[in-house]
This record gives sequence, C-alpha cells and structure tokens, in this order.
Amino acid sequence: MPIANMQELFLHELAEIYDAEHTIVFGLQAMDQGASDEDLRSAIQNHLEQTQGHIQNLEQAFNQLGQEPYRETNEIAQGAAKELQKGLGEAHQSPELVDCVIISAAIKVEHFEIASYRGLITGAEQMGQQEVVNLLKQNLQEEEQTAQIAEQRASGLIQKAMMGQQGQQQEEEDKGLIDKAKDKLMGQ
Repeated sequence: MPIANMQELFLHELAEIYDAEHTIVFGLQAMDQGASDEDLRSAIQNHLEQTQGHIQNLEQAFNQLGQEPYRETNEIAQGAAKELQKGLGEAHQSPELVDCVIISAAIKVEHFEIASYRGLITGAEQMGQQEVVNLLKQNLQEEEQTAQIAEQRASGLIQKAMMGQQGQQQEEEDKGLIDKAKDKLMGQ
C-alpha cells in the first residue's frame, strides 16, 4: 500500500512496532524455555510482562489517533526471531552457550526497539500528539532499562560459558591421561 503523507507513514511504522512486539512475545517465550540461568530467566519473564504492557500502550496510541490497531509485518523482528531459533538449535548442547545466544539476541532486539521508539516519538511530537508521545516514552524507558540490564548480564554469562568450556576441556584431558595410565598398567 503506497504511503501518501506523514500520518500514513507514522501509522505504518506504528503498525510495524506493534507487529514486532507481538513477535517478541514469542521470542521471549522461547528464551524462557531455553534459559538455564535463573537470573536470566527472571529477567526474561519480567520483560515478557513488560512487552505485553507495550502492546497495550501501542493499542492506546492507535486509539488516540482514531485508528483500530493493526499489524504490518516487521521484517527485522521476524529475522531476529529466526536468528534466535537457529542459535538455540546450534548451541543446544551447552546450557551456558544457549544463555549466551539468548542474551545476545536480547541486546540486539532491545536496541532495534529503542531506535524504533525514538523515531516514533519524534514523529508523534511533530504531529502534536502528546498523549501518543507519553505512551511511546513509557515503552522506550522500559526498553532502555532492559537493554542496560542485558548488557550488564552479558559479561557474566559469557564468563560462565567460558569456564564451562575450560572445565569440559580439562575433563577430556584428564580422561585421556587416565586412559593412558590404564593402558600402561594393562601392558598395552
């Protein structure tokens, strides 16, 4: 559908972030199922609750503009969801690596959402839609807080994964030495 004016462009972008938030709900549910770190799971569950609130705020924004909420497919959110599923599948043998895939995906998505909300806020301000601005700023503030939490958690999860890998390598080396010692004792 062609976009003929700024109002239509704004509604199109609002419909895209509305779609993205719905897609993110499914991504958060997958993250929650895959996460092994309890703090990470708690943060995911908290953000899932926030995201449902973001959807409600977007519905109110549509209503403020005299529109029924509708969704325009957000290709970025769809791609992020596919990337998450692929990463979860590839790292499934290590719970620590799965947690790293999850935190990486979360950081990427949060920054996409932050950029989207900032653009929408600018548009709503220019159109004089202060109620819409307020709703979008609520979402933006929570996205910024979530991004900050995710970024702070990332280094700890990466360290945990690295320690797990080092421990696994040490176990493999120890097993190899034990096997060699057994072979020597058995005269092989």
